[in-house]
Amino acid sequence: MSGLILVHKDAENQKKVPEIWKGVFREVVDALKDGDYQLARDITNVSTISEKVAMAIKGNIESYGEALISLPEETWNTSVCQWMVGYWDVLVDLFTEEGESDLVLSVRVRESSLGYLFDVHSVCVP
Repeated sequence: MSGLILVHKDAENQKKVPEIWKGVFREVVDALKDGDYQLARDITNVSTISEKVAMAIKGNIESYGEALISLPEETWNTSVCQWMVGYWDVLVDLFTEEGESDLVLSVRVRESSLGYLFDVHSVCVP
C-alpha cells in the first residue's frame, strides 16, 4: 500500500467522507444518472455491479420518481463513512432535480495494494 493516503479508521464514530474519495463517488453517481447501472464504464478501482444489483438500483431510482443529478458540493455536508474493521461503510446522500433526496448511495471501501477499492452495494431510501 505504498503511496496510499491513509484514511482515519474509527470504529466508534462516523466521519465525513474523505476528500480523496469524493471524485470517485462523483464518477459513480454520474454513471448512475446516465443509466449505467452496472458501472460498465471504466472508473478506476470501482467494481462493476452484478445485473441483479444493477436492476435493484435502477428500480429504486425509478420508483423514487425523480432523476438523479451530479453530486453538488452540499452532498458532503451530510454524507458519512465509518470503519467496520476491514472496510469502510460509506453513505453518500444523493440529489435529484428537485434538490436533496432521501436516496442514499451505499458503498464499501477497502484498502489494497492498488489503492482504495470501491464496491457499490445499493442505492435506496434507508
